[in-house]
Amino acid sequence: MNGTVTSAGTARADRRRADLVDRLIALFLDRGFAGLSVAELAAALRCSKSTLYTVAASREQIIVTAVRAFFRRATEEVEAAVDASADPRERVGVYLRAISNALAPASPAFFADLDAFAPAREIYQRNTGHAVRRVQALVDEAVADDAAFVGAVAGQVMESIHRGEIKARTGLDDSSAYAALASLIVARMTAGRARPA
Repeated sequence: MNGTVTSAGTARADRRRADLVDRLIALFLDRGFAGLSVAELAAALRCSKSTLYTVAASREQIIVTAVRAFFRRATEEVEAAVDASADPRERVGVYLRAISNALAPASPAFFADLDAFAPAREIYQRNTGHAVRRVQALVDEAVADDAAFVGAVAGQVMESIHRGEIKARTGLDDSSAYAALASLIVARMTAGRARPA
């Protein structure tokens, strides 16, 4: 009986913590996180500071936990969008557009704070690295003649998006840049398929 009570209490605590992380993600995507103290986070989320510390032991760890959860969820959503039975050329576009959709809720303040806070920047960088490798693998499946080149170009552009270079040169936010990259890569692969043998 005691084990059941403890298990139910742990499950409730886990659900509360997960809900709090979801609310932190929504807040960070909307407002960023650099300028928010633990007291301001607690006020915005209408909870106590001690409740926030159930997420992690410090402000920095709370931020890292929420950022990691956001990118983990985004990666799962992106992978779920890729239909294994679809034409390989379509899968590349689906994957890149899914990245665009996953990043769409993030404000410029969120991306600026990601860049300024090294632990969060590293999470985004690892996530981008995974996405680069995934796109290159999808391109390899889809394109026979110049897959290495198309994959390398996609990877370079994705890295430039991550570093903020595309935004600086074009004004496109990360979400819009991924959507534009999807259109470019799909158009290239479609043109390649239309060429006579």
